[in-house]
Amino acid sequence: MSEFIHLTSKNHSLIIKSGRVPEILHWGAKIASIDEDLLLSTERPISQARLDVDVPLSLCPELGSGHFNAPGVEGHRDGLDWAPVFNTTRVEANTTDVEANVQQATFVLEDTVAKLELTVEIKLDYQSDVVQKRVTITNKGDSKYYLNKLSSTLPLPNHANELMTFHGRWCHEFQTQRQRFEHGGFMQENRRGRTSHENFPEMFAGTQGFSEQQGLVWGFHLGWSGNHQMRADVRSDGRRFVQAGELLLAGESILEPQASYQTPWLFGCYSNSGLNGIAQRFQQFVRDNIIDFPTDKPRPVHLNTWEGIYFDHKPEYIMQMATEAGVMGVERFIIDDGWFIGRDGERAALGDWYLDEAKYPNGLEPVIDHVNQQGMEFGLWVEPEMVSQDSNLYRNHPDWVLGLQGYHQPSGRWQYVLDLQNSECFDYLFSRLDDLLTRYNITYLKWDMNRELVQPGHNGKAAVHGQTQALYRLVDQLNEAHPEVEIESCSSGGGRIDLEILKRTHRFWASDCNDALERQAIQKGMSYFFPPEVMGAHIGPAECHSTNRRHSINMRGVTALMGHMGVELDPVKESQEEKKAFSHYIALHKRFRHILHSGRSFRMDPADKNQNIYGVQNDDEMLITVCQLAMPDHALPSPLRISCVEDNAQYKVKLVEMPQTSFQLMKQRPQWLDKTLTLSGDNLKEIGLTLPILDPESALIVHLEKM
Repeated sequence: MSEFIHLTSKNHSLIIKSGRVPEILHWGAKIASIDEDLLLSTERPISQARLDVDVPLSLCPELGSGHFNAPGVEGHRDGLDWAPVFNTTRVEANTTDVEANVQQATFVLEDTVAKLELTVEIKLDYQSDVVQKRVTITNKGDSKYYLNKLSSTLPLPNHANELMTFHGRWCHEFQTQRQRFEHGGFMQENRRGRTSHENFPEMFAGTQGFSEQQGLVWGFHLGWSGNHQMRADVRSDGRRFVQAGELLLAGESILEPQASYQTPWLFGCYSNSGLNGIAQRFQQFVRDNIIDFPTDKPRPVHLNTWEGIYFDHKPEYIMQMATEAGVMGVERFIIDDGWFIGRDGERAALGDWYLDEAKYPNGLEPVIDHVNQQGMEFGLWVEPEMVSQDSNLYRNHPDWVLGLQGYHQPSGRWQYVLDLQNSECFDYLFSRLDDLLTRYNITYLKWDMNRELVQPGHNGKAAVHGQTQALYRLVDQLNEAHPEVEIESCSSGGGRIDLEILKRTHRFWASDCNDALERQAIQKGMSYFFPPEVMGAHIGPAECHSTNRRHSINMRGVTALMGHMGVELDPVKESQEEKKAFSHYIALHKRFRHILHSGRSFRMDPADKNQNIYGVQNDDEMLITVCQLAMPDHALPSPLRISCVEDNAQYKVKLVEMPQTSFQLMKQRPQWLDKTLTLSGDNLKEIGLTLPILDPESALIVHLEKM
């Protein structure tokens, strides 16, 4: 007789049937208790013209037992043992909260013929309802086992019939697309050696037409910074599943006797309130379990020098920039690329992590001291994983390049990747970074990684897995030596954004594109899984450097306000009017960052497809942004109906930001724009707030305070 294991969280249940292999029977709304007849009521029929036995969709589906879609494990032992069939030998279920709810289970399965052991771990976080799953395979035989694939599989119900997946490119990350999910499926593979701009390892499945506020939705994220494969399949019998894991290159995982391989964590979440429910649960999980800030202070506003001066470093001028930055309200000043020896452009000097004394004849200390005297922290840009051919490091150690001997290694952005599994190379990089952080008062590293991995070989063998693990070790070792330093994960913008790198870093640079219109889509896609306080969002100059498009300070300021705010410009060259405007949005961000960086994010389903309406709330306050992306379809905007208020509560409602240019569109504007209103929750929810007419590519912000 099979037994049920019932994992429960605050709002959800995950019920696993533990027979020969473990099989998820239910993942969704909370079930009070399991009925005695549930086993009988869920027994499946066996169809004619098929196998004569039932084939469960297990936590690790097996080709050898008749799962003809994507098996969870693939490999062989010199051509043998390629179709394993496992049997459960041990089950452990543990409680992790004070109410003694069962929240995690471990299943140990064995194939005595193939001499393989599987360990499947699954957890359900009580507070956030997020599921975590990983699988470990161990070679119990006397010969090598060549592992080609090991992935985590989670089932979906038959009414999940639409997929929403991510695509992108440099300066155009986190774009979404939708497709029907009724037959066949979807597969995404990433071989770029980093999380990638193109194939972000996340997806959603849900009921037809699920939206920000409506529908049953299941969301998935693979926490891994290297190659990956994600897929969603519908079997011919209608059962469906999502599967994700590391994409192993040929020979990357050859298990010696008693050796093991463990998959990255697959994170999943269910929501009965559309994508908002997914975003809020994932953001809470990340805050509670992933992020580890060195201090509990507010997230400081940045100024990054890159788009202000590029490689033109003059210490006296940089100190002028710092002075102006401090006046504007900046709290952390970061010197970007160009500070180290020989770095006058992008074709040379990567790897030579020593201060360029020709540019800084008095050292870096006077600049740092000046920054600190303005009340700001100091940060520095590095790209440790890379080397330029025109560098002392490459001339002395060409063998440290990650590649395959005998082949031409193409450069990317005129640079090459260093082999972090080379112990001498690893030690050199740690010593240089350790020396910089020890020598100077640096509290922040912007850690960049600006190219894909091509022919990534270590000692002639495929090495993306080993390179990724070595990167984690390098950052971990640096964190241990300098726990007070924050690290930003930047990879030409959004090329390395995932939960595993976030465990050891503190901020993501979401995109190299500071175009506010593009950023509205980029930040929307990113916010489904990551909270605003780790999303780097900067106000750039009026003309965006990556698109040559111009935006008003209103559009730029409001767009940057809802993340971890910064500015990217040369404040010395800006007009007094522009600097005053920057100061305004910095002050507005500081005024509301207590809610921005701790509250519950939400989005609304706008009646106008050219609007983006989003906000954040806590128990007492709410901040809502209405962004008019393009020309509206109608002359008058639809009322702002706010669904996340309490019906019987009273709210103070006040406009806190609006583009002045939009006033020219109205002969008469709504009087409430100049007043503080008192409205009840049911009025706000059912009748709504009449909006003013907005110019295309402009935005307003409304603040609600519960009385």
